[in-house]
Amino acid sequence: MLMNSADRPATLRYDHNGFRVVSAGNHVLCAVTGARVLLEELRYWSVDRQEAYASCEAATRRLTGQA
Repeated sequence: MLMNSADRPATLRYDHNGFRVVSAGNHVLCAVTGARVLLEELRYWSVDRQEAYASCEAATRRLTGQA
Protein backbone atom coordinates (compact mmCIF):
# COMPACT_ATOMS: atom_id res chain seq x y z
CA MET A 1 0.00 0.00 0.00
CA LEU A 2 1.36 3.41 -0.96
CA MET A 3 1.20 6.19 1.59
CA ASN A 4 -0.24 9.52 0.49
CA SER A 5 1.64 12.55 1.84
CA ALA A 6 -1.29 14.90 1.25
CA ASP A 7 -2.24 16.96 4.29
CA ARG A 8 0.54 15.61 6.49
CA PRO A 9 3.38 17.61 8.02
CA ALA A 10 6.78 16.97 6.49
CA THR A 11 10.04 16.66 8.36
CA LEU A 12 12.78 18.71 6.73
CA ARG A 13 16.53 19.21 7.06
CA TYR A 14 17.21 22.92 6.52
CA ASP A 15 20.43 23.92 4.75
CA HIS A 16 21.78 27.29 3.64
CA ASN A 17 20.69 26.88 0.01
CA GLY A 18 17.49 24.92 0.49
CA PHE A 19 15.99 22.07 2.40
CA ARG A 20 15.81 18.28 2.13
CA VAL A 21 12.68 16.26 2.84
CA VAL A 22 13.40 13.68 5.53
CA SER A 23 9.81 12.53 6.00
CA ALA A 24 7.19 13.10 3.28
CA GLY A 25 4.39 15.58 3.76
CA ASN A 26 2.95 18.67 2.11
CA HIS A 27 3.56 21.33 4.79
CA VAL A 28 5.50 22.38 7.88
CA LEU A 29 4.42 24.47 10.85
CA CYS A 30 5.79 27.94 11.53
CA ALA A 31 7.90 27.88 14.71
CA VAL A 32 6.53 31.30 15.74
CA THR A 33 2.88 31.38 14.69
CA GLY A 34 2.03 27.71 14.29
CA ALA A 35 0.64 28.46 10.82
CA ARG A 36 0.78 25.77 8.15
CA VAL A 37 3.26 26.55 5.37
CA LEU A 38 3.01 24.50 2.18
CA LEU A 39 6.42 23.24 1.06
CA GLU A 40 6.11 24.98 -2.30
CA GLU A 41 5.55 28.28 -0.45
CA LEU A 42 8.30 27.86 2.19
CA ARG A 43 10.83 30.69 1.87
CA TYR A 44 12.06 31.36 5.42
CA TRP A 45 13.90 29.04 7.82
CA SER A 46 16.80 28.90 10.23
CA VAL A 47 19.64 26.50 9.57
CA ASP A 48 20.97 26.88 13.12
CA ARG A 49 17.60 26.32 14.82
CA GLN A 50 16.29 23.88 12.17
CA GLU A 51 12.86 25.51 12.10
CA ALA A 52 10.56 27.08 9.52
CA TYR A 53 8.79 30.44 9.48
CA ALA A 54 5.60 31.50 7.71
CA SER A 55 6.89 34.98 6.81
CA CYS A 56 9.88 37.28 7.02
CA GLU A 57 8.14 39.04 9.92
CA ALA A 58 7.88 35.77 11.87
CA ALA A 59 11.53 34.96 11.15
CA THR A 60 12.60 38.42 12.31
CA ARG A 61 10.56 38.13 15.52
CA ARG A 62 12.17 34.77 16.30
CA LEU A 63 15.70 35.84 15.48
CA THR A 64 15.44 39.06 17.51
CA GLY A 65 14.00 37.26 20.53
CA GLN A 66 10.53 38.79 20.28
CA ALA A 67 8.80 35.43 19.82
